[in-house]
Amino acid sequence: MKYIAAIDQSTSGSKAFLVDENGFVVKRASLAHQQFYPKPGYAEHDAEEIYQNVLSLLNTVLEGIPAESVQAIALANQRETTVFWDKETGEPLCRAIVWQDVRGETACRQLDKYAGYIHETTGILLSPYYPAGKIRALFAERPDIRKKAEEGSVRIGTIDNYLVARLTGKSATDTSNASRTQLMNLKTLKWDDKLLEIFGIPKGCMAEEILPADADFGTWNGIPVTGVLGDSHATLFGLGCLKSGMAKTSYGTGSSVMMNVGNAPIISGSGLSASVGFSMAGETMYVLEGNITCSGDTLIWLCKGLNIFESPQEIQKLAESVDGSMGVNLVPAMSGLGAPYFDSDARAILCGMSRGTEKAHIAYAALASIAQQITDVLDVMNLESGYSISALSADGGGSKNELLMQLQADLAKCSLRCASADDVTGLGAAYIAGIRTGMYASFESIPANQAESKIYHPKNDRANLRAEWKTAVQRARIK
Repeated sequence: MKYIAAIDQSTSGSKAFLVDENGFVVKRASLAHQQFYPKPGYAEHDAEEIYQNVLSLLNTVLEGIPAESVQAIALANQRETTVFWDKETGEPLCRAIVWQDVRGETACRQLDKYAGYIHETTGILLSPYYPAGKIRALFAERPDIRKKAEEGSVRIGTIDNYLVARLTGKSATDTSNASRTQLMNLKTLKWDDKLLEIFGIPKGCMAEEILPADADFGTWNGIPVTGVLGDSHATLFGLGCLKSGMAKTSYGTGSSVMMNVGNAPIISGSGLSASVGFSMAGETMYVLEGNITCSGDTLIWLCKGLNIFESPQEIQKLAESVDGSMGVNLVPAMSGLGAPYFDSDARAILCGMSRGTEKAHIAYAALASIAQQITDVLDVMNLESGYSISALSADGGGSKNELLMQLQADLAKCSLRCASADDVTGLGAAYIAGIRTGMYASFESIPANQAESKIYHPKNDRANLRAEWKTAVQRARIK
């Protein structure tokens, strides 16, 4: 039997999987890492801890496996989290700045006059969410690191770049991660000299190579490293969204909605991000993406923040006990609204209640808010891409909720195919590595992908719910 060892390095921890030649996970292990919040708006990780966890996990899943049976190591990673390390030793120079960290707000405001060029060149709006603004802010905080960077002794990159450097010694990142730094030209797939100048970042700090996901990223203990890409992109591949017009959404704490738009980027004028989806087999596929902050987190907030419900399971049970929300709408803009609105001033509202409103109606409205936000993004994707999504792929915890999935199919007016496997992110990276090494002939040939999926089809006209939702969103955006 042949295997791929896949790493899924996420915000909360790292997972490792041993994937067999049939495409199934046969062994798994995971380790959490510490979260640091030193100041309001700051979020940090210990990059050394992450690296040591990855080493431990690789050794765990590969224990007892003959070296000749392991075809490759694949890597999917949390995006935008930024690491600063010494070029010679590989040791981190400070804690990694997590994608959630917004310390770069002031740095980005100072560059507002370049916002048009940045958006047109990178496909993403100027924001502290991306590494470029984080790097500029760190340089202001730590002039000692900035000085070392100017002297050429510092390497800066995303988690994939850092882990590849530590595992193999190679200075490389992949196109999907590079496209999220706000420093790569989306069309040339190279670091943009003007962007580096705008943000004040020496080019020598960046990865020496920007490679396709299926490129040679070096070796670890004699095992090739390939199948390297951002986690949302690995999920897109793992769900089989390989052709233009295909789309996926992941239901977790938040939601990442992605549409494959083909071989040329589409720069959104309506709040979506344009990125590289994945590069492999000599071809680059681009995506439109919308990120939603509060999906499953809405249910956690109702339980732990407001104490209205005991658990998400209670919310589901109550929601299933009624036919609808009876006009109630919950807009979960606790931290503003994400795509496609990007309105940081919006605030959460619960509206449409009457004397007959019960907890069950609020529970239904909470679930519906997840599907409504995703439909908002899908509507913009359809409009800007010229495609009409007829089938949407889904994964994550929410994809197990039958009421939510039926609501999503109804609201989006398309069929919904839920992943039969867990750990789709790790599998996506493993499948790319497996195809690259010849373990799989193609994605379609992988036996695991023939497993039957749960499919939901539109059953009800939800036009009235869409109208009520849009009115509620307008109210949430009134300053």
